[in-house]
Amino acid sequence: MSAVPVVLPNTSNAEVPAVLLPYQQAWIADQAQLKVGPKSRRIGLTWAEAADDVLIASSGKPSGGMNVYYIGYNQDMGLEYIEACAMWAKAFNYVAGEIEEGIWEEDAEDKHIKTYTIRFPASGHRIVALSSRPANLRGKQGVIVIDEAAFHQKLDELLKAALALLIWGGKVRVISTHDGEDNPFNELVNDIKTGARAGSVQRTTFREAVAQGLYQRVCLRLGKAWKPEGEAAWIDSVYAFYGDDATEELDVIPKAGSGSYLPAILIEKAMVDVPILRLAFDDAFGALPEPTRRADVADWIAQQLDPLLRELDGNLLHVYGQDFARSGHLSVIAPMAITPDLVRSVPFMIEMRNVPTRQQEQILWYVVERLPRFQAGAMDGTGNGETMAEYTRDKFGSRIHPIKFNDAFYGANMPIFKAAFEDGLIRTPRHADVRRDLRSIAVVRGVPKLDKEAEYIGSDGRKRHGDSAVALFLAYFASMLDSGPIEVASRRRRQSAALMEGY
Repeated sequence: MSAVPVVLPNTSNAEVPAVLLPYQQAWIADQAQLKVGPKSRRIGLTWAEAADDVLIASSGKPSGGMNVYYIGYNQDMGLEYIEACAMWAKAFNYVAGEIEEGIWEEDAEDKHIKTYTIRFPASGHRIVALSSRPANLRGKQGVIVIDEAAFHQKLDELLKAALALLIWGGKVRVISTHDGEDNPFNELVNDIKTGARAGSVQRTTFREAVAQGLYQRVCLRLGKAWKPEGEAAWIDSVYAFYGDDATEELDVIPKAGSGSYLPAILIEKAMVDVPILRLAFDDAFGALPEPTRRADVADWIAQQLDPLLRELDGNLLHVYGQDFARSGHLSVIAPMAITPDLVRSVPFMIEMRNVPTRQQEQILWYVVERLPRFQAGAMDGTGNGETMAEYTRDKFGSRIHPIKFNDAFYGANMPIFKAAFEDGLIRTPRHADVRRDLRSIAVVRGVPKLDKEAEYIGSDGRKRHGDSAVALFLAYFASMLDSGPIEVASRRRRQSAALMEGY
């Protein structure tokens, strides 16, 4: 009988390197409660995090053990992570249950979210990998791992919920490649670096990872000899693959403008101190008779709105934009004056939450009737806003423009809106919520528009959805229209007409 050929090389006498590379070891050794890792692609930082998470979940409470919740932005990430945890549990010889597949049962709103769980019977803890982002992490306790954080569509809201765990000794690990300098992930990194927020940042570039043995580990896994020239060629091939994106994807330098469409510096330069009127009602108000509601809102108008309307400059043309919402999101009215030097300036803004449609109409019509030299209004003409826009057009005529949002409209008009910020030709209310709303405008599949998934918590603790940004955008659009009343100026009678009288 012939001998079976040897397929695998004999590595029994080979020098065995440490399982984790130095930057992976440094990541695990950092015990900061909030730890952030801006990193290159494919350097195994999440793999190292999985090792640490197994050690934590398998430990009892006296040794610092706790549950671990992993949050990726898709299902495949969760499965890949939980499989890495299972591998580490086996390597550490810890008794762990089989991977369990289920759904997130902690919140009725998140029943659709698939989960993968590993339980550790000895400690009573578990590792749960989620295929999406549950809105309600509050009340949980343990370690939260947010992977590829820059690509989560609601990172602000997710971080707010996750950081609440720090109060009772939990830990938060945020790992990601960059996705633009205006991304909330990059803001988090900068906040920690500048001392605005407590925490630790460990940045690892592709070249740093290679210098610490990444390519040698690749060679070990592939069973081929490491050579310096091979490493250099491999680095060149990886950079060639990423092309212009290598700076962000490999060198961990966020690109300018790849996140928000409007740079933060331009938004803040355009901001001035003007009032924002906020009106909110509970559901009980909507059940009152309409005359009662109308009287209550009339009082609010007299006390809050009328003084601002009386201060408007009667010599300037005025327009407005409105983003309509009945409940859930805000309904925003943004009047806008056009100054002699063609600056579009918002004198005040109105934010309404859960205000009945009739009362929104009451407020809007009151404003429009008192805008000096009213030229045009642009309104959300989609969904529930269509009816109000139609009624408003019936009352005020062709100067009212209901807008059906689509890619063609955004593509034609959003660059003009951005140019107003670049050229210093727009003034908006100075407020963090307005800034965040404007930053929620992003390039989606090549079209600058409001990201439909851009939902976050405002300064009042309630949800926002770029509402004031849409109102400002529509107001600016209205200001560019050639509509408005025809103003007639009479002149004296011609002398020739007088000479011909009687003939």
